[in-house]
Amino acid sequence: MLITGDGDFQGMLSGGCLEGDLAERARMVLQSGLPQVVTYDLGKNDEELWGLGVGCDGLMRIFLQPLLPESGYEPFATMARAFGGVTEQVAATVIESDCDDLRPGETIVTIDGNVGYSNVSDVYSRGLDVEIAITLQARRSEYREIATKSGTARLLFSLLMPPPAILVLGAGLDAGPVVRFASELGWRVTVQDHRSAYIESGKFLLADQVHCVPVAKLAQVIDFADYAAAIVMSHHLSSDREYLRQLARSSIAYVGLLGPIDRRNRLLAEIGDDAKNLAERVHGPAGLKIGGRGPASIALSIIAEIHQELLRESPA
Repeated sequence: MLITGDGDFQGMLSGGCLEGDLAERARMVLQSGLPQVVTYDLGKNDEELWGLGVGCDGLMRIFLQPLLPESGYEPFATMARAFGGVTEQVAATVIESDCDDLRPGETIVTIDGNVGYSNVSDVYSRGLDVEIAITLQARRSEYREIATKSGTARLLFSLLMPPPAILVLGAGLDAGPVVRFASELGWRVTVQDHRSAYIESGKFLLADQVHCVPVAKLAQVIDFADYAAAIVMSHHLSSDREYLRQLARSSIAYVGLLGPIDRRNRLLAEIGDDAKNLAERVHGPAGLKIGGRGPASIALSIIAEIHQELLRESPA
């Protein structure tokens, strides 16, 4: 959650119950320049918290870290760069410490596997390299206690996962809602269609990239390795066939195909041996069976299925 000095915020941690109080605390953190740990114990549903009537149940422990212009808004600026990449990175943040030279708020952030930002003393940063590698290998965020010669520090090793990128192959009327829903989730969307009229008439302002190239040349303008999912929806038989042929030779985990089962089977038969590489990845007809009709509801079912598949691939 990002909170500005005037109390505005992006993101939510509690569903709206605690954000007002967090904004007030964030203002104090910005004024002092010192981080703060806040604990909300909501375990007693029969009691109202500060007269707000929260009653959410559970316990939340939140670390408020100041981001100041004089420090270039670090470490958030480097974390934003990490989220803008295509590989998972790590932010290691000191939450608590009784070491004089390792203070709460000090952070290391990796970019492309190397240190992109650090205000941690070299004495400690070299030892934290191993812990960062462990986090990347485990693919999950962890809270760990680190023993040093001068005391003990507790750090949060956060896995920074860039938002997934999806490839929409076809720019018909039904592609618009797919792009909008994916963008609302924060996903990065690339739209491609070989027909310039479709691209020009489509509403793809929310897409990160829009291409209009011959189907056979798609691999020359994009790197399939950057994408977590692709939806084949050109509604043009020969184009869909060539898209499937190229996707079969990629490592994209989810390949959605619009149209009935018979059409899917025909297309897979026509791409020959390449179909074997799609057997466990192709979803056709694409989308969860929610009973919807029309472009918006079909798009909803497709995005929901991709979301479900991405969660299966994500770390616990």
